[in-house]
Amino acid sequence: MDIDLSQAYASLGADLGQALSLILVMIGGMAVVLWDAFKNNAPAIPWATAGILGVATLIEAVSLFGGSALIFFDMTHAGGFASFINIIILLGGLLSVVISEPYLQRIKRAHGEVYAIILFATAGMMVLGTANHLLMIFVGLETMSICLYILTGLVREEEGATESALKYFLLGGFATGFFLYGIALLYGATGTMTLTAMQAGLAASGSTTMFWAGVGLLLIGFFFKVSAAPFHMWTPDVYQGAPTTLTGYMSTASKASAFAALTLVLYYALPPERWSLVLSVVALVTMVLGNVLALSQQNVKRMLAYSSIAHAGYILTGLASGLDAGYSGALFYLLVYTLMNIGAFGVLAMFEWDGKQGSTQTLDSLAGLGQRNVLLGVTMGFFMFSLAGFPPLGGFLGKLAVFGPAVDAGLWWLATLGVLTSAISAYYYLRVLVYLFLKAPSDVSEATAAKLLPVPVSARAVLVTCAVLLVVLGVTPAVWDLAGSFFADASVLTTATP
Repeated sequence: MDIDLSQAYASLGADLGQALSLILVMIGGMAVVLWDAFKNNAPAIPWATAGILGVATLIEAVSLFGGSALIFFDMTHAGGFASFINIIILLGGLLSVVISEPYLQRIKRAHGEVYAIILFATAGMMVLGTANHLLMIFVGLETMSICLYILTGLVREEEGATESALKYFLLGGFATGFFLYGIALLYGATGTMTLTAMQAGLAASGSTTMFWAGVGLLLIGFFFKVSAAPFHMWTPDVYQGAPTTLTGYMSTASKASAFAALTLVLYYALPPERWSLVLSVVALVTMVLGNVLALSQQNVKRMLAYSSIAHAGYILTGLASGLDAGYSGALFYLLVYTLMNIGAFGVLAMFEWDGKQGSTQTLDSLAGLGQRNVLLGVTMGFFMFSLAGFPPLGGFLGKLAVFGPAVDAGLWWLATLGVLTSAISAYYYLRVLVYLFLKAPSDVSEATAAKLLPVPVSARAVLVTCAVLLVVLGVTPAVWDLAGSFFADASVLTTATP
């Protein structure tokens, strides 16, 4: 038996206390549903949602230095690593909710249930990112995915949004089939679904063929969720069709949770000498494909979608090293990436005018707009330079955190190609700034400017906060060091018995 229920009530109180932030988010989602039922689309719902996410973030910040443990019968991690990844997820949700409030008002989709769905999606991400059991990974993954399918097709009248949601749903369901089959094979090979007990179970059973078949299917499911090639095909269409600020949320918080779950699987369940080459090849193809295809994009949301694919390759490079430093570097990169992408999509949302969630806007629509709205232009400069990896911004330190361990692990060829593809990315990132500041306004951009609304204080606060934090993370390696402490020793995270 994986789970011993004999001491269920004795440990329940302590477990609930360590999962307080998750419980708060889940109860908050149900409360928002009831609130919206009695007072439809109440203006206070977005700010209540932001408050719930803010309080949950503070709770996790308090737990960050309290040490790591396994709770709920060794099914979930709490504290330490789990708190760090939960902070990334909650921060991504908080920033997205604040910047989405004026945007959803503008596109007339400020429905109360949207914020409930965001809370439920966030809860699913927290379960996924901290799971120590394959069933918990599946529950978190599906809770998150179902919510994201709905958010993608939020504007049902738009053909592009509906098509994106349907494509996301169908491909996501197909990937789930691989994931479930992989779970079944892993359980058959090891007799356990607990990650920390899986290697011991494999040694006892000796079913290596079934085990690695299960690992392969499980990785396919993970690669789909993190937009790694060749399972990336859904990403550009979904990012282009979804509401812009919610695209920022999907591209950051969901990716952080999926990568966190993958990190736990690699760290505990799999012998590193067998999967490093596979991850290296996938990382290489993902970096090259994402950056090369991004070069030819005229639609900025679609360009950022391919950019997101490339960044998944960078993170996989750190994980492929199989070193503790690579795992901690990936965690740090996820935090930096969350700030960069929420900020970039936030600026695009403020520049949006086509009434189709930016799905038809090209670079020409941005010509000269950086001079019309200096704040949006300057903050976009921070995000583009950081995405390209320029010092002293967080993007530079993030890439150093994932490429350095790859070199230490002997994957110098992968790190070298990562640096080269990152240099290629500078072209399409800086091209956005060229249009914003150096291109003469065209008829398209003049029409854009005429339809733009004043940028609300809440949106300005989010963009400035993201830019400032990127500078802080770029010049102060303390957060990187903190992430490294979670993997400094295998004993840091409490292990379960098989």
